[in-house]
Amino acid sequence: MLEGKLALLEAALVQLEAGFKDLPEFTAEQDFDAVGAVLEEVALRLQDNYPYAHPLYAGQMIKPPHPVARLAYSLALAINPNNHALDGGRASSQMEKEAVAALAGMFGWQTHLGHLCSGGTMANLEALWVAGSLHPGKTILASEQAHYTHARLCGVLGLPFETIASDSQLRMDIEVLEQRLQRGDVGTVVATVGTTIAGSVDPVDQILELQTRYGFRLHADAAYGGYFTLIDGLEPSTRAAYDGLSRVDSIAIDPHKHGLQPYGCGCILFADPAVGRLYAHESPYTYFTSPALHLGEISLECSRPGAAAVALWATQRLLPLTRGGAFAAQLGKSRQAALGLYEKLQQDGRFVPLLAPELDIVLWVYHSEWASRTSYLSKEIFRAAATEQLHLALARVPTKRLQPLLPHLEADDDHVLCLRSCLMKPEHLDWLERIWQALDRATIQVFTLSGRLDR
Repeated sequence: MLEGKLALLEAALVQLEAGFKDLPEFTAEQDFDAVGAVLEEVALRLQDNYPYAHPLYAGQMIKPPHPVARLAYSLALAINPNNHALDGGRASSQMEKEAVAALAGMFGWQTHLGHLCSGGTMANLEALWVAGSLHPGKTILASEQAHYTHARLCGVLGLPFETIASDSQLRMDIEVLEQRLQRGDVGTVVATVGTTIAGSVDPVDQILELQTRYGFRLHADAAYGGYFTLIDGLEPSTRAAYDGLSRVDSIAIDPHKHGLQPYGCGCILFADPAVGRLYAHESPYTYFTSPALHLGEISLECSRPGAAAVALWATQRLLPLTRGGAFAAQLGKSRQAALGLYEKLQQDGRFVPLLAPELDIVLWVYHSEWASRTSYLSKEIFRAAATEQLHLALARVPTKRLQPLLPHLEADDDHVLCLRSCLMKPEHLDWLERIWQALDRATIQVFTLSGRLDR
């Protein structure tokens, strides 16, 4: 398989070089023996990693890039374009504009302003920066389950920030939100579309109803869950939230999560292109090669990898962002895998899943009487699973969130460590039984070593 990929890349490089055949011959000197020796050392060092691409890796939010993304990225590195200005990357800048337009179209936006960036953090920074510019000094609100970056970025931007309590499904509590809105001085509400702890989706549609009464700006942090708008079979409340994304003011989405891209590929989208005026700046030596829009004119970042845009464009060319298409079908398998694991956990008396997965993340604990012991068992099963080549993750959840599921749970600690899986790969569906068997063996291993198999 590796030889086939290299052959494809070699053929594409020949095609690329043909476009510059009129230039005088030039070959940069390289010591390929030395390069090869260093690469061997790099390969050995990189073995010190979890097997992120394998279906038995079901821990953190790490999804392997599609082969076409890797090859297109490598191909673009032969030029190493910089998408800040058109003289640094004409073709890749145009490809970025087309790729970003496809992302905007996924949410039903016919007009937009947007660009790629290094990831969700930078995308959210730009959204909050614009929000603060339009509503200076006003408070930013987000769910207590929102990504920690929002509080940190508001600190960087000097904007007041407050959290809103979440409900039993770890979504923003609408009643609590309205109570806070009634006190006034709110400029922006951040709705999380796929929390990073559980994949919960804030009720965007209900927040939009409040927006009509309280006049705040609405930003959707869809860095993790944005692409799920393409799949069928979502719960009605979740689908209603996704359908509301066509009416928000801005959206952050990360193609390097579910968009099959290498890291370093996020995206910020604004519904109103007029916010571009906020980016206006002078540059004495760029933006002169073309009267067309240079992406640096609408971005807080300066130098940005054109290769990321090329890889995204190529992936979307191969797998268009359409409902019912091949890309959506693959993404749908991830949610099916999560639902399958949830069902197995429900049917097994040893485990308690915290909530039905809206997307592809599952949280669960071993059935125990004490919060502290529950955390201990989660850590031990996590370690034992790794010896079975099954790699999970851990997450801290307030004990109060478990007590409705475990009414006899003694709260001797404010938080409980839960086991967590991100079933991001479509292959997880086919590997679900093997994942379950490994989890079962790990659990038996923990209790065999401790000398007890009861709860």
